[in-house]
Amino acid sequence: MPIVKIRELIGVSEKSFEDALKNIVEHEIKNGKNVTGAKVISQSVTVEGGKVKEYRVNAKLAYLWREE
Repeated sequence: MPIVKIRELIGVSEKSFEDALKNIVEHEIKNGKNVTGAKVISQSVTVEGGKVKEYRVNAKLAYLWREE
């Protein structure tokens, strides 16, 4: 029976919330994680000079757990 592990991460992008989430998923996959899903917990932005500087996504990623 497979075990699913949950990991909470924050992704950052200067483009969009979607890009910030994509950065998280791609980072985990690149590091060998078998990502099976993601749940966005929250979204926020940083503002500088009256303009949005960064988009941030706090998400929980699920992946099949393997002994490390």
